[in-house]
Amino acid sequence: MTLEFKLSEEEIELLPSDQDVAFYAEHGWYLSKKLLTDDETDELVNASERYYAGERDRNLPARPPKLAYWDPSKGDVQRHNDYVHYEHDGLAKILRKPLIGAVAARLAQVDEIRIFQSTLIYKPPIKGEPSNIVPWHFDKHYWSSSSSDRMLTAFIPFHDCPPEMGTITMVDGSHRWQEIGSDDTVVRHFAERDRSQLDQMLVENAEFNGVEVVKLPITIPRGHMNFHHCRTYHGSGANVSDRPRRAISLHLQDGGNSYRQFPLSDGTLAAYNHDAVVRRTPDGLPDYADPDFCPTLWADR
Repeated sequence: MTLEFKLSEEEIELLPSDQDVAFYAEHGWYLSKKLLTDDETDELVNASERYYAGERDRNLPARPPKLAYWDPSKGDVQRHNDYVHYEHDGLAKILRKPLIGAVAARLAQVDEIRIFQSTLIYKPPIKGEPSNIVPWHFDKHYWSSSSSDRMLTAFIPFHDCPPEMGTITMVDGSHRWQEIGSDDTVVRHFAERDRSQLDQMLVENAEFNGVEVVKLPITIPRGHMNFHHCRTYHGSGANVSDRPRRAISLHLQDGGNSYRQFPLSDGTLAAYNHDAVVRRTPDGLPDYADPDFCPTLWADR
């Protein structure tokens, strides 16, 4: 079945310009125009509250080994919940807006964009809460079993998101850096690693490339999104406001992405949570084009 996607004339005006695409290629991130209406961001808040209250339209068929899945027993910490685009139709309806995929396709210079993962995030307004600090990392490390280097993420706050709320912070241009060595501990998620190690890794990689670390907190107006390349270092600081920071990290893959074997030094293969839930290809490999878990957002045929 061939999927067809169309944009309205108003939506076409919201696509990145040639200058925007060039900016993304140079800097590794891009702040979009207003892609969601106020009604849509209101519905994201409402749907997320229903999700936190236990509403599900379906459940994962298996529990992946490294699933981020906050529940009330974990307390008032930063909440991360994966696969919300699969489990909750209210969230998925907005996350699957073709315009989001079309913007990503323009930035990545590809014809097709699929969802890779979605993570619902909630930073409580608690000064000093250590879980609110997200250390420096880039996403491709955790996606080593993916073949593509064109993957990207749309960070979607549900409200105006200034620095005092702990907005996402980009390390400008870091997607163009060469990495040091072959230490494959980087495939472990930042939640499993010491923050000081990740801070040091950023410094050492900058020194190796002969560049300064330029950290840019991105102020994101309501309805706008910040897209970043899968190799752009990023993190976020404390939420020192009086309101929770609500957002979704919508991880996106181009149509050419597929599972690849990525051997680690201990003899095992790098894995991703999808490997426990997606269908298999004719070769018996995890299918990162499984439409149930990795639906197509945009295709320009």
